[in-house]
Amino acid sequence: MLKLAVIGAQTLLGRELVGTLEPQDCSVLPLSTGALTIEEEEGDLVVFAPTPELLQDIDVAILAGTPKEPAMLEAFPGRILDLRPDANPRLEAMPLNGEWVPGATAYKGRPALEQVLGLLPHLVSGLGEVSGTHLRSVGHLGDAGLDGLMEQSVDILQGKDPDLEKLGYRAAFEVVPQSPRGNLIEVRVPVFHGELLILHLRAAEGGTLEALEAPLGVKWTDHPPSSREVAVSAELLAHLSLGAEARTAILTLGFDPILWGVLRPTLRVLGLA
Repeated sequence: MLKLAVIGAQTLLGRELVGTLEPQDCSVLPLSTGALTIEEEEGDLVVFAPTPELLQDIDVAILAGTPKEPAMLEAFPGRILDLRPDANPRLEAMPLNGEWVPGATAYKGRPALEQVLGLLPHLVSGLGEVSGTHLRSVGHLGDAGLDGLMEQSVDILQGKDPDLEKLGYRAAFEVVPQSPRGNLIEVRVPVFHGELLILHLRAAEGGTLEALEAPLGVKWTDHPPSSREVAVSAELLAHLSLGAEARTAILTLGFDPILWGVLRPTLRVLGLA
């Protein structure tokens, strides 16, 4: 049986990881990032303070948070899966398909957007030009995102200037476009979970666009998905609206950055899917 340790089990991502992994054919050791608070000790999930001794028989250490003592992993003989947003950029990203490659000792997670874009050739044939808009929720920021948006919303409704410390920007009741990156523009929207990618497709010269059979983890829908529908789905929800003569199309893709973007690929790479 695969023995896993989730470091940062008290975080939003950590809690979701433990809840997803525990029903699988593996053993899961939930570890905090440091000494436990009273709330963590008395919470529904039993979390242990991390020590090197607890990692002795662990096969894979999954980082959902940064341990207070990073040195505890220096002599760790097992594999490491770093799912933190600020993972070491020099680490190899987990494979887009298949399980852990033999010989690899550590992976970092792939951003959900990168995974979605990698699926495009498997969703629509005849692709030429692609551009669009990424409507991004605060869910990818974990607890800080959820707490920050809630606190800002309460402040504004009470007539106070919102505290920007947790998010770094004013999010509540605001739609905030970012500078374009290539043919994509990110727009930060004031929702807690669920992200939408609205793509404008143009067929390659002389060709037409056509929807392909949905790959594993993707579901075609009969209407463009809403952020609410996406927030409770472990699948990527997709809708294609073809233009005249199938030369152009609008492809709407909805995904949750944790449910679909982290939990599903983690189960796959660990061979638990």
